[in-house]
Amino acid sequence: MTQPTANATNQPKTHSKTTFETHTFNHTATELDSFAPRILNWFDNNGRHDLPWQQHQTDTPNPYIVWLSEVMLQQTQVTTVIPYFQRFMTSFPTVQDLAKAEWDRIAEHWAGMGYYARARNLHKGAKQLVEIIEKTDDYPQTVEDWEAIAGVGRSTAGAIVAMGLHGYGVICDGNVKRVITRWAGIDDDIMKAATTKDLWALAARLTPIDAPIQESGHYAQAMMDMGATLCTRRHPSCEVCPISADCIAHAQGREMDYPVKAKKKPKPSKFSNALVIINPKNDILWLQRPDSGIWGGLWVLPLQFMQKTQGKTVLSSADEDAAFESENTLAEQIIANWMADNGLNARSLSHSLLDDAPIKHSLTHFHWYLQPQGLHITAVQAQALTQLLEKADINMTWLAADTAKATLGLPKAMLKVLDVVG
Repeated sequence: MTQPTANATNQPKTHSKTTFETHTFNHTATELDSFAPRILNWFDNNGRHDLPWQQHQTDTPNPYIVWLSEVMLQQTQVTTVIPYFQRFMTSFPTVQDLAKAEWDRIAEHWAGMGYYARARNLHKGAKQLVEIIEKTDDYPQTVEDWEAIAGVGRSTAGAIVAMGLHGYGVICDGNVKRVITRWAGIDDDIMKAATTKDLWALAARLTPIDAPIQESGHYAQAMMDMGATLCTRRHPSCEVCPISADCIAHAQGREMDYPVKAKKKPKPSKFSNALVIINPKNDILWLQRPDSGIWGGLWVLPLQFMQKTQGKTVLSSADEDAAFESENTLAEQIIANWMADNGLNARSLSHSLLDDAPIKHSLTHFHWYLQPQGLHITAVQAQALTQLLEKADINMTWLAADTAKATLGLPKAMLKVLDVVG
């Protein structure tokens, strides 16, 4: 198969298709075999070797450290994760410490990093791991056993076995997919099941298996570094890349075309009021979110759903009973009904500039626009509202903004609201 090239001689380069198992790729067996050695050589000389969770330079790896870091690194960049990881390790140095910790303490340590279901799974996973260790006197040893731990998928399990146990594990996360789709010129949509199968087959073929026992962990760390520092989403450093000589995307000058993903529909937008309900002591009402769903287990201001839109189309609005029940938590429904029964209306707390441009907070599936609204209530009203919420078994508290920031696990969106309202 002949591919155009961008090399200095402007001569075409020929790639022979290589078949293994049921998959065919546009590289020779020699190129496939030399892929890992080139990556490892580059990493040893130019990669990062000072990340606090790295285990490739130790003879006694710690799977707890790798598991913790891998969960944190899902959807979050290294520079953001490092201080969170260090704080977790200080407070929860062992998996047993993490398992027995109260959820509110874990939530407070995680607050601000986003994708909070990871923290819930981390807590649940720690308890699962402690049970396994108590029965077997060791951590799970196989990829399949790690996949049974809450929040651990196929690639994360491979990384833990490879880096945390120095066993054989294959990774195929976002960084790896970007590297190998560019190198192999894989033009198929990576969101399709067939493409995923091909990518895993290629990732397995490229991962060292006959080398020393710790080599797949060494290689996993190297591939993560490749995607994070060289083969980046934008502005890849092809001039110093160890595999650019036979990278199909580079030869074609099409690095930015990979990986291929079908265009998604624009995210819908949800508009809600963020209610800052203040009692005579200047304490604010805080609610703990249900365990499942967005911000599970974290503390938030009461939110009041207004409408959801997709482009110019209104998908649902607050005056619809179904939307009122589905978009507001039980606590928020109780508060909305209580305000209506007592003729109470919140007032805008944001600056005039923000009246038409509320706080925007983007989540995985939608953009959330929050409009801060203030409501001062009497001591009698505060007591009545507290009794209503407690009767419904709602976890709630009254705390000043600074105290809430210091003691509660608050999502970033709530910090944004507090910054606006002062």
